[in-house]
Amino acid sequence: MRRLGENALIAEVLSPLATNPGAFGLSDDAAHLSALPPSGLVITTDALVAGVHFFENDHPGDAAYKAVAVNVSDLAAKAAKPFAYLLTLALPAAPTEDWARAFADGLARAQSAFGISLIGGDTVTARGPWWLSVTALGEAPARPLLRGGGKPGDVLYVTGTLGDAALGLKLRIGLADLVGVLSAAETDHLARRYLYPEPRLSMSAALVAHASASMDISDGLALDLTRLCAASGVTATVDTSALPLSEAARAAVTACPALLETILTGGDDYEILAAVPPDSSASGLGPQARSLSFEAAARASGCPVSRIGALAEGAAAPSFLGPSGEPLILSAKGFEHFSL
Repeated sequence: MRRLGENALIAEVLSPLATNPGAFGLSDDAAHLSALPPSGLVITTDALVAGVHFFENDHPGDAAYKAVAVNVSDLAAKAAKPFAYLLTLALPAAPTEDWARAFADGLARAQSAFGISLIGGDTVTARGPWWLSVTALGEAPARPLLRGGGKPGDVLYVTGTLGDAALGLKLRIGLADLVGVLSAAETDHLARRYLYPEPRLSMSAALVAHASASMDISDGLALDLTRLCAASGVTATVDTSALPLSEAARAAVTACPALLETILTGGDDYEILAAVPPDSSASGLGPQARSLSFEAAARASGCPVSRIGALAEGAAAPSFLGPSGEPLILSAKGFEHFSL
């Protein structure tokens, strides 16, 4: 089995992904971006480590796809249009050609899905599990979208469905409570949501037109909402009966109600959490203005959104209400590196 050294890995496998002219086919020390967007850049970076963010025996293409997707999700939450990324790949040994090409295929699938291309990076030796880091660049919208723009009275929305990826991880590690509960199709849905995040790029226009604050949900709704509230200087209340759940997640929670906490804190959703002034939500507008509402704009984008609560004055941690309006006490906050 042929193994690839650093030069062969770059020249034979990664350089075909560098389609931006300023990448020079990865033949130089740096990329040259000659025409920067007039509105500026949004830049984000995330690293994924085997054994932490994905399983060591995962297909390398799946890990590659996810690494690009989670960074694009950050851009999507800022209504930025992705166009380029840098990649750092750390491997404990020279990869086989088959492994390298499978890895590159995952990058290629992500590039095709998100309209982004490789412009450079680094390959290094890892003293431990293999890992990769992506730095993604996006064209900024005319109006910046931050975590800190929320105001008391703003309505909280989330895109898509929550909890699928966290439940997919539970299935992957063999959670006994889910054995025999879900159909094969439901199990497959949850597994795919864990492996293949879906950045909500289509929400760009709706967010720019209506949202006061926005971020993606990577570490669980409970923790990421806490971050949005802290940045905005507000608190929030969430009605958990309004959380958007897939059929698979609903079946799991029906069978094991304790999994609601997993949905709130498990992470890996990569959906968008947005705060929207009430005059931009459907109920706050007259019939003639409904077409301009956030909900209508989201529907026009093809992305479902759900109203889950509201921001309020105060500095307390967000509160989560159960089906009968009772406060929920969560034993975990969400996923944090270096948690104490």
